[in-house]
Amino acid sequence: MEPAVEANDPLCAEVTVRLPDSVGDQSRVWTDAQATAAWGTPSSVLITCGLEPPAPTTQQCVSLSGVDWIVDESETPKLRLTTYGREPAVQVYVDTTILSADSVLQSLAGAVQQLPKTSECTTPAAQEDDAQGGESTP
Repeated sequence: MEPAVEANDPLCAEVTVRLPDSVGDQSRVWTDAQATAAWGTPSSVLITCGLEPPAPTTQQCVSLSGVDWIVDESETPKLRLTTYGREPAVQVYVDTTILSADSVLQSLAGAVQQLPKTSECTTPAAQEDDAQGGESTP
């Protein structure tokens, strides 16, 4: 794994020290890149902290356990999920043939919640209101 540009952000250390020893039935596998982690052999879950926060997008944005995630389904059945409204951003890569994305995100929520919340997902109706002068979010 490669560290993200902002992997040395102290907030990423707050996340990584709180990551669980297992996710579902997958045990944690230690990585040598700063602010990263993996679970399973072969790895079914990968996490990287220290990414640039994503801009507003039309991709699906879901809220789970108090954390908002942008869902990239371009590699289905593997999903790339990136925090929205948290700085620095965290990205989780999940092989959904092994674990459900929801269960993975719930397992990681306690660690990811350490990152300050700066914005959140909105509904399409709220996005229309945003176009009239409010904050723009997914």
